Amino acid sequence: MSASDVAQPIGAGIVGAVTGFASSFAIVVAGLHAVGASDAEAASGLLALCVMQGVVAIVLGLRYRMPLSFAWSTPGAAVLVAAEATTGDYRAAVGAFLLCGVLLLVTGLWPALARTMTRIPKPIASAMLAGILFPICVAPVLASVQLPALALPVVGVWLLLARLAPRWAVPAAVVMTVVVVIVSGEGADLAGAQLLPTVTVTWPVFDPAVLVGLGIPLYVVTMAGQNVPGFAVLTTFGYPHPPARAILASTGAATAAGAVFGGYTINLAALTAALMAGPDAHPDRGRRWIASVTAGAAYLVLGVGAGAATVLVAVSPPLLITAVAGLALFGAFASAATTAFEEPATRLVAVITFLVVASGIAVAGVGSAFWGLVAGGVAMLGLNGRRPRRVTA
Repeated sequence: MSASDVAQPIGAGIVGAVTGFASSFAIVVAGLHAVGASDAEAASGLLALCVMQGVVAIVLGLRYRMPLSFAWSTPGAAVLVAAEATTGDYRAAVGAFLLCGVLLLVTGLWPALARTMTRIPKPIASAMLAGILFPICVAPVLASVQLPALALPVVGVWLLLARLAPRWAVPAAVVMTVVVVIVSGEGADLAGAQLLPTVTVTWPVFDPAVLVGLGIPLYVVTMAGQNVPGFAVLTTFGYPHPPARAILASTGAATAAGAVFGGYTINLAALTAALMAGPDAHPDRGRRWIASVTAGAAYLVLGVGAGAATVLVAVSPPLLITAVAGLALFGAFASAATTAFEEPATRLVAVITFLVVASGIAVAGVGSAFWGLVAGGVAMLGLNGRRPRRVTA
């Protein structure tokens, strides 16, 4: 293997890891804060996620010689943000993280559950995800009106890079956020802050309402919004038989192990997977696994920056951080909404599901994501006279 054969996938792996981290760490930290985590606990959670996905990517990439790239669940982080109104006890949230990990592990070990998950009607699963993402994607608009001096430069940089270099649009917006926070004086506390992350342990509490209202939606959006598209990406780029059971079981076990450190869930990458599984990584499909293994190693290094990333989020206006997260989630929202409403026969079902989830209601202490699934299922049974398309990998 020549140096050029190695350099290209190594470069793709580093770019993929840096882009993935910079594009969505803000929503991860904001989500952990929303469910009651302190700054130290949020930094520990971000570190745990980096380590877990890095280790899994290295081990499975070397074992199967396939570009199996992993990431934290960005839609899952949006679920955490949406759960703020119903889940204030971080210990209970950790219990939900553990449940999600166990469900992912069981899905990998029990084919019947995997088949059930792939049979969730696409309009319902996609509308639920769109409803979760909607309030976050509105944040750039709100921030531009309420915090124009801070938000408009960030949005402007994002727009410019979205046109010229889309892959770097969100990382550039994050850099501009750092600049405007420092220039505005909001970041005056950065100098004396603890920039290195420390590992914290939070033992779980199993609150039935939180398990149902957070743990189950977290599992559903991770499967439907990350794992299923991740498998589709691999198939698209010529890997029709990825080791699905090993992937699901490994990510589930890693999530369960990392839950007490704040790692809410990891999964097969969907948004950055194309960079490492496609020809940008290497013309030869047999060399692309080097990119995903490199990305795994890069995440181990990026984890050191978890403390600094958490400090940035902590000293910034919450609406500004949510706005940056919204910019990063525009693509995911567009994809979810398009899929939800593409079939005329199930469009009303998707509308009902979307509106219930986006409403943010809480009934019996259980949040709107779960009730959106229930409402969508009832609407499907009552209104739809035709068998819906299913979520398939």
